[in-house]
Amino acid sequence: MKNNLKGAKNIGATIEKRLNEIGVFSLADLAEMTPVKAYKNICKENPNKTIPICYYLYSLQGALLDLHWNKIPEELKKELLKQVGK
Repeated sequence: MKNNLKGAKNIGATIEKRLNEIGVFSLADLAEMTPVKAYKNICKENPNKTIPICYYLYSLQGALLDLHWNKIPEELKKELLKQVGK
């Protein structure tokens, strides 16, 4: 797995900026925090913004799996939703 957020699948400038704001600077940091916790922390840090599940939670998981977010298996998406309480 590449460790750099830049160039990682699904990670654009905005997501990278939001990850940096919560202390995630590499894919290793993201793996350690987990996509679910990172998504929750991003939501907490941005209470006045809508943080779309597909563009954040699924994108973060996809970055770790090197998959586009819409290619994540449905069962995994369901499990991620369950973990964030959606």
